[in-house]
Amino acid sequence: MQHTRTPVYRLTTDCVWNSFRTSGKRHLLLTGSRNSGKTTLLLSLFPSPLPGITTWAEPGKAVYLKENQTGETAQVGRFEEALPGTENRMQPLPQGFLTLGIAALKRCAEGHSEWVSIDEIGYLESGCPAYCDAIRSLMEHKRLIAAVRKENLPFLSELRSRADVFQVDLDAPFGTMGCVIMASGLGQRFGGNKLMANFKGKPLLQWILDATEGIFARRVVVTRHQAVEALCQRQEIPVICHRLPYRSDTVRLGLQAIMQDVDGCLFCLGDQPLLRRDTVASLALSAAQEPDAIWRAAWEGTAGSPVLFPKWAFPALLALPEGAGGGFVIQKHPERVRFLPVQSSGELLDVDRPADLERLQRQ
Repeated sequence: MQHTRTPVYRLTTDCVWNSFRTSGKRHLLLTGSRNSGKTTLLLSLFPSPLPGITTWAEPGKAVYLKENQTGETAQVGRFEEALPGTENRMQPLPQGFLTLGIAALKRCAEGHSEWVSIDEIGYLESGCPAYCDAIRSLMEHKRLIAAVRKENLPFLSELRSRADVFQVDLDAPFGTMGCVIMASGLGQRFGGNKLMANFKGKPLLQWILDATEGIFARRVVVTRHQAVEALCQRQEIPVICHRLPYRSDTVRLGLQAIMQDVDGCLFCLGDQPLLRRDTVASLALSAAQEPDAIWRAAWEGTAGSPVLFPKWAFPALLALPEGAGGGFVIQKHPERVRFLPVQSSGELLDVDRPADLERLQRQ
């Protein structure tokens, strides 16, 4: 069976909103390098225009502010050929910020909308202290979604590091997370190797391979089955084939293979075909924001798999008692556990018997 590799994951609105809401943070900031897609993502998160400010440029000429509601504009930057370097050759014109910019933000703060948008905040804005103060004041009254330039300037760093801000770095939204796919079950209740059973035209395992594709810095499949090993090798997915008996062996082998290069590790079961790629990405995005937490997928308060463990948990996972799994570590650190809601209960269902597979086929 020929399988086309799934493209590298691109952030979706479902992924960002799920992680943001779960975080409990007040503001949402999108950052990244030039042309990383900050504005595109901002517009997809709020398809209907929000009150706020948009920055737009005439390349090589000028930068302008535009108030979204009124359409009024003011020039805030002038291109200066004589300035050194190839970037940031716009000379700030603070008067535009001091007149239109501050007044527009004040109107937004006094308006009825819960959310205000600023696209974007960069070095021109950060050079006008009064305008920076207006943004701070706005954030006390409204929820802000903003595209923020990825520059090491005091005001921009201050915004990105606020405790009430959820920041999405489009250059590396998931940090350096790893993934271990647990595919070592013997399938005794199923009557054979369930991971190669057909599910909606693909091997059962292929669904989790696709759901985890293009998200993680390192990924490995751990299995006892030669057919699973061959499936992974055809797709150039790292795989470990072993004959050890326990779940703790699978955890240890997978983690040892990737742990030197990652700051956290997601453990996925190989038999959850309805797990959405957006859910996997949301777990990784949430862990990048709160890296010391253990992140679990959950449906209406009931937790399940997958589970993402931070680096501090690696020694305990490597030393699990014989036959134990990640739940052993979770039970010792309940205060560290965070729950990410899934879209449907089916995402958390796995396959033990042929009847389970038939039931999931109908969903």
